[in-house]
Amino acid sequence: MADAPTALFVPESAYGPTNNCIGIGHRLSEIGWRVAFAAERSWAGRLEPLGFVEELVDLAAPDPRANSESAGQFWKDYINAVAPEFAKPTVEQLATVIRPIWEELIAGSRYADARLAEVVDAVAPDVIVQDNVVGFPALVASGVPFVRVVSCNPLEVPGPGVAPAFSGLDEDDPEGWARFRTAYLETHGALWADFAEWFAERGGGVLPEIEFCPTGALNLYVYPEELDYVDARPLDGSWHRLESSVRATDTAPELPEGFAAGERPIVYFSLGSLGSADVELMQRLIDTLAGHEEIELVVSLGPQHELLRVPAHVHGSEFLPQTSILPQADAVLTHGGNNTVTECLHFGCPMVVLPLFWDQYDNAQRVQETGFGVRLDTYGHEPEQLIGALDGLLGDEPRRARVAAIARRLSGDPGTTQAAQAIETVAAGQLAPVTVD
Repeated sequence: MADAPTALFVPESAYGPTNNCIGIGHRLSEIGWRVAFAAERSWAGRLEPLGFVEELVDLAAPDPRANSESAGQFWKDYINAVAPEFAKPTVEQLATVIRPIWEELIAGSRYADARLAEVVDAVAPDVIVQDNVVGFPALVASGVPFVRVVSCNPLEVPGPGVAPAFSGLDEDDPEGWARFRTAYLETHGALWADFAEWFAERGGGVLPEIEFCPTGALNLYVYPEELDYVDARPLDGSWHRLESSVRATDTAPELPEGFAAGERPIVYFSLGSLGSADVELMQRLIDTLAGHEEIELVVSLGPQHELLRVPAHVHGSEFLPQTSILPQADAVLTHGGNNTVTECLHFGCPMVVLPLFWDQYDNAQRVQETGFGVRLDTYGHEPEQLIGALDGLLGDEPRRARVAAIARRLSGDPGTTQAAQAIETVAAGQLAPVTVD
């Protein structure tokens, strides 16, 4: 394998971007590539067993109190601490949630940039693939073909005809968009200017205005066509839409005998590895759903599982292999993370979406306005609203047929294969011959 082409993946430490990169990396490995990961240190020992070269990167000075056994532990702790802010309108979260997240991400970029330059030298990649909302100048300055992946909602790529990222605003509310953009500039303008200056000084080039990540020779984003904003926000030929990017799951779920016998619909409930850190919200939702006698409930309990009370008739586990559960599910209750939204459509599951932060508001809004699910007020809804939304999805046969049709189409053209082919083209010294239409 010494002569094999090499791809270096640089994902954000959270599960969503890392799992997305794992799926694409597996496909590259299958077609003969050597695949390396520059992973934040809490992922130590988790990527090498999958067949990847594992290079560890610190995003801050090591904290002796940190739990090194838990991948993405910083973000779990952060979500648990800041959860009360999630009940506020999105425009009010700009200063208390969005800006602090950017500040932490920028601090990580500054701290890790020199180490990433060392990793690039050690790995000697033919292409660098970054799935992170913040840029690292060392990756761009290396001269290696650079691929940007947007695995959050594609509103991360702005345009005048679409709502601003993080707003969760309606597609027909341009006045609200303008107010949100003004507030975003007020809270983030100086932060961006300082980062952009440092980024350029480190050789990363000029960042787009009020954006924290550069574009590449190839830019991939993950979103099904039915949810996409193509007509409202055209993109140039360097952008390639991956309509889903589903990783393979090695471990099948161990559900109780007869659980999936078909007598009652299965509802899968997950707030993701970060959202499930809000124990009070998780318990409230479990209590509501457990009282619904007409469903079988499967719950991904997350890192605070020991603090949750789960009735005996509910199947709950700290971790569940989501891509093995979803093919059996009839409906999903989700936080609206991009991976989960696209995986739900990939496997034909309508959704009730309870957004918490970041891109989740945008995904929740898009799911509702395109008719593939229902958005609820995460902290303000009443229990009967949640039960009514779920029952509505389960009983809506035309909607279920639409979602099933999307699932058939997506499973026939895997995004991981598309991504691998496009990355090969870039590594060969050509722009990917793709357009977004």
